[in-house]
Amino acid sequence: MLDTILDVLSGVLMLGGAFLSFAAGVGVLRFPDLLARMHAATKPQVLGLMLVLLGLELQLRTWRGAFVVLLVVLFQMLTAPVSAHMVGRAGYRTGKVRTDLLVMDELTADVQEAALIADQAGIARLAAELVDEAVHEAHDEERPADPRPDAGRADSDAQDAGPRDA
Repeated sequence: MLDTILDVLSGVLMLGGAFLSFAAGVGVLRFPDLLARMHAATKPQVLGLMLVLLGLELQLRTWRGAFVVLLVVLFQMLTAPVSAHMVGRAGYRTGKVRTDLLVMDELTADVQEAALIADQAGIARLAAELVDEAVHEAHDEERPADPRPDAGRADSDAQDAGPRDA
């Protein structure tokens, strides 16, 4: 009797998971913009996978299978939101997100602030390079060039020789 109940519950979970995964695929094809497609690809897909795996574990009824199912669910729950977040940010920064459909847009201020910081860093780097270049030019102008071809060579040979034993 218990086996029959677990088999029916397993079938219901697998069908529910398959339906959610199918709905995720339809949402990816039908939704108009990147963020809606991303939402459709992550939310129901993760839940659908969890339901299918739970139904599978109810069929297997082993500890080894439970451990593997737990690892797959844990990995999926850790990676799907992070990947969706990164795809969303990349899409936003490249202009693939329709901002007219957004109810709240908190990322614009962050992107503008990051651009301002990058501009300031670029200006500071350019100023540092110009200062270094000016210092090197001033340092080179302070030393007059010796017109004799071997004038600097005798001094360096004397320094390289070191103290002489007498």
